Amino acid sequence: MATSLSFNSAGIKNPITNFTPSSKFPPSTTQNYPPHIKNFRKTLQCFSVSESSVSSAPLQPEIGKGIDEEEEEELDDPTSELSYLDPETVPESVTDWEVDFCSRPILDIRGKKVWELVVCDASLSLQYTKYFPNNVINSVTLKNAIVSISDELGVPLPEKIRFFRSQMQTIITRACNELGIKPIPSKRCLSLVLWLEERYETVYTRHPGFQKGSKPLLSLDNPFPMELPENLFGEKWAFVQLPFSAVEEEVSALQASYGFGATLDLDLLGIQVSEETLIPGLAVATSRAKPLAAWMNGLEVCSIEADTSRACLLLSVGISTCYIYATYYKTPVTTSEADAWEAAKRACGGLHFLAIQDDLDSDDCIGFWLLLDLPPPPV
Repeated sequence: MATSLSFNSAGIKNPITNFTPSSKFPPSTTQNYPPHIKNFRKTLQCFSVSESSVSSAPLQPEIGKGIDEEEEEELDDPTSELSYLDPETVPESVTDWEVDFCSRPILDIRGKKVWELVVCDASLSLQYTKYFPNNVINSVTLKNAIVSISDELGVPLPEKIRFFRSQMQTIITRACNELGIKPIPSKRCLSLVLWLEERYETVYTRHPGFQKGSKPLLSLDNPFPMELPENLFGEKWAFVQLPFSAVEEEVSALQASYGFGATLDLDLLGIQVSEETLIPGLAVATSRAKPLAAWMNGLEVCSIEADTSRACLLLSVGISTCYIYATYYKTPVTTSEADAWEAAKRACGGLHFLAIQDDLDSDDCIGFWLLLDLPPPPV
């Protein structure tokens, strides 16, 4: 019979036996950088082009206006749509898409909310946007749009499509199933979420139909924590921290071995962290580390949160599932440690990790997940 996780003060490489307040931690360089989206926008500016740029015919500038000026105006038009594939990308390599199909804080000429399809891959090699009236929102419209993207950009239909809104699960799943695509509900659509933040600032708020103060029609779920399934139980756990350089080593080892876990492209996401910055994490040890890591690998692990009001750790997976991952006795000391761990996570811009090991004193990880806790997009 599996047992639930018990608190253990030991850790990997840099154990935190007494988790001190974050002010005593080595300062995180991420505190001195602008928000993620400002760094992320630089990536988009490198890639984003207007829809007309995929035309086979060259653009003809207006009299007295250069091509660069005309392209700049098109890029600056909040009503324009986008269809782009990085010319250096091998089309067959774009196998996983991230999709959002939702209303925007924009009204059309009928006074109805405009819907938008936003599609990208994790590397932003593929970028696509298209507006729709609210009376054509169904799985057929989405299926046809997916096929159009494939035909227009010359990429194969994706093997997987990730999405983060539970309210659209039926429509997206039906469209994917009809095309033989695997739908994956997941909040690990980080490139998509950051792009939506960028579009809110630079596109939606400048659109002539923008409605200030309009709340998202499909808000993200805040699920009630559930009991952890027995197959996900560990035996011991500890709050730990690793220098970012060590985190990079774990990520490289994971990529080289095709092991259990998941990584993030921090450069693409605009997250700048110095090598010395201590990244907070959670180490879980169990004698059945490999089976546990395999089970976890089948989940879309999103983030871990220390909930001091409940004296527990919350594990978010998928788009609307939250588990009570571990509990601890609530004392001033444990509450302080949990608060400090959350403060360290915030200081790193939400960056943290989950490590699964045979033993907390081991230097080796059976599974390693690099995680990023981001607020939901404003749309």
